[in-house]
Amino acid sequence: MSAALVKELRERTGLGLLECKKALAEAGGDVEKAIEELRKSSGMKAAKKAGRTAADGVVATRVAEDGSYGVVVEVNSETDFVARDAGFLAFVGKVVEAAFTNKQTDVAALMEGELESDREGLVQKIGENIGVRRVELVTADAGVVGQYVHGNNRIAVLVELKGGDQDLAKDVAMHVAAVNPRVVSPADMPEETIAKEKEIYTAQAAESGKPAEIIEKMIGGRVKKFLAENSLVEQAFVKDPDVTVGKLVANAGAEVVSFARFEVGEGIEVEKIDFADEVAAQLKG
Repeated sequence: MSAALVKELRERTGLGLLECKKALAEAGGDVEKAIEELRKSSGMKAAKKAGRTAADGVVATRVAEDGSYGVVVEVNSETDFVARDAGFLAFVGKVVEAAFTNKQTDVAALMEGELESDREGLVQKIGENIGVRRVELVTADAGVVGQYVHGNNRIAVLVELKGGDQDLAKDVAMHVAAVNPRVVSPADMPEETIAKEKEIYTAQAAESGKPAEIIEKMIGGRVKKFLAENSLVEQAFVKDPDVTVGKLVANAGAEVVSFARFEVGEGIEVEKIDFADEVAAQLKG
């Protein structure tokens, strides 16, 4: 079997050296037949990869030129190495474009047809599980949407302002990326979250031995501090700590309506494997 045939098959399929050699041997050196057989097995190969956790990857955004709306997406891979691969990033670009053009946030609907075929092809070529995890659409009814993507493509933010402009929205988005607030304003904090914080503070204050009325004031102060620290408009602006984000946008005649912040892999539980156990399991198999 000539090296030229193996090289041709590798270039046309993007598969590894040993896999191409094996396919050519089984096809009697017929490149077209080898490709046909590899295509038949590609679905099975992609399915085998799907069981592995894809917790790395990138986030990306796209915002309309007039700032009327934008989308943010997260596409996962298993490793940071693949997250920097040109083919993977080109696929991410297609996903963002499709989501933006169709204002589609349903991942299953977004991936129907060509995009799913592209994903499966990429899984086969790269050898890692790849998946589109989530898409969010932010629309400005009476203002603008601004975007910020951190340099490593691992944190992306969209911010909706009522009034203002995209430069201001970008500054706020940069702040959201850096500080990671939970909500826009204290009034947006879920009651159950506040209740849990109160429970913790109450237990801490009870150990102080101070009178009940003092303890009540202590708890109220701590809750107020918690809300200020976790509410976007109450936080000190990262580029000018002397002014809050709320004051910053108000000075420009605007207000923050909403934000969407995606960080790669957040909330995904990655199975930790003990390599000694893994080797032992393979030997047993």
